[in-house]
Amino acid sequence: MESAPLLIEFLLKKYNSEKNGTLQVIEQLSDEDIVWAPTPESNSIANLVAHIWGTVHQRIETVFYSIPDTRDREKEFERGLQLSKRQAIELIAKSFDLIIEVLETVKVKPEMLFEQPQLANSGVDNQATVLEIFLHQFRHLPGHTGQIVYIAKMRKGHLQW
Repeated sequence: MESAPLLIEFLLKKYNSEKNGTLQVIEQLSDEDIVWAPTPESNSIANLVAHIWGTVHQRIETVFYSIPDTRDREKEFERGLQLSKRQAIELIAKSFDLIIEVLETVKVKPEMLFEQPQLANSGVDNQATVLEIFLHQFRHLPGHTGQIVYIAKMRKGHLQW
């Protein structure tokens, strides 16, 4: 039995779960909750959502769709960054949908996992296989979605699951 299709299915399941859980949390928030930060030095949910989109744009969209890198990482972490609940929902959905869409393509051709795509448009200097790109996102994004849940709980006291 080949392990690549199993790995792709596992990643698809996990990314879908992460997307749905994050959207479920954001749906329970207000526009004010999205921009609230626990301390002046802390990130808001708006910052985290902007950062999630920024990293997916840079590491997925630019690589697999040959779109120029327009990421402004510093702006993602600006204090007072404004993002509405609707915009947060759209960016989270767009981020995870993009990952899932590319993984569905790789699912049809699992040998792609071991290819090294051109990173010329991505603003990322290092070379990586498709598998390494997705594993990096798999490690990175849940840390930030967990922060979103934590901040939402701080703000609301409890969340409906």
